[in-house]
Amino acid sequence: MKAIAYQNNLPIAHADALVDITLPDPVAAGHDLLVDVRAVSVNPVDVKVRAGAKPADGEWKVLGWDAAGIVKAVGPDVTLFRPGDRVWYAGSIARAGSNSELQLVDERIVGRMPQSLDFGAAAALPLTSLTAWELLFDRLEVPTDERGEGKTLLVIGAAGGVGSILVQLARRLTRLTVVGTASRPATRDWVLQHGAHHVIDHGKPLADEIQRAGLGAPDYVISLTHTEQHFDQIVEIIAPQGKFGLIDDPAPIDVRKFKRKAVSLHWELMFTRALFSTPDMIRQHEILNRVADLIDAGTIRSTANENVGRIDAANLKRAHALIESNRAQGKIVLAGF
Repeated sequence: MKAIAYQNNLPIAHADALVDITLPDPVAAGHDLLVDVRAVSVNPVDVKVRAGAKPADGEWKVLGWDAAGIVKAVGPDVTLFRPGDRVWYAGSIARAGSNSELQLVDERIVGRMPQSLDFGAAAALPLTSLTAWELLFDRLEVPTDERGEGKTLLVIGAAGGVGSILVQLARRLTRLTVVGTASRPATRDWVLQHGAHHVIDHGKPLADEIQRAGLGAPDYVISLTHTEQHFDQIVEIIAPQGKFGLIDDPAPIDVRKFKRKAVSLHWELMFTRALFSTPDMIRQHEILNRVADLIDAGTIRSTANENVGRIDAANLKRAHALIESNRAQGKIVLAGF
């Protein structure tokens, strides 16, 4: 099968940062699906792994943790899918990624692809949808009923991949007032289009921006990027007994500053369930199916914003460079080999 991989941690402009190669076709076993990959998207995790995880000498590392495709074969223990099914998933960081024609993935972290989307639009969503859903409903336990009335959610970095779907889920499925941050006119418009009630500028003091918008202290704050830059401001503005969630890898932050307000801190890593084979691993199958229903009902929409072409090393390098620029808006997708 065709694949795109690397052997050394190199700057993305280097000729060998990502390389077109050929690998043996994998074989499904146990709960595995063998998926014919039709489209992928690129996430910050791809950039982090490429920069920091070196494969063993002579081995190739295949990145990619977002895919949409068709089941080609199934392992003997599979019960949820059969060959020919259209599926979408983020996969496991402990296994070979989706930047290959064929990929093995455990059925319990796979969902049925929305009927209303093509493969490219679908591939934009699994990792970010799982991250956003788990943050909101599994980690922060945001209510979906009247208990959310009068409460506010602040999303720092709302124009990125996770933010774009998180804002939609919060606006459509909860009664919270949703506030996103963005620093450019284009990203401000993007966040508003995806459902935020208000947009404030994270390039300015957050307390001043919250006051300017006529808002009170947010009950929930989610930081999706540059947490260490905003941390002291978050401590200042979050409501007493509020909840704080984050997904990035900040420089050291002093969480003791939350003690006075009795604020709880919640880490989200979408890969945890698959990485540790947790008893509730099938929850990701359920979340992806629920998101597919919401897409097909028109309640939320794909966050794909740029298709950079077919799946090959040259185009993946372009996508990685866009992620590294920290100016990506929505999701970057590639389709077809």
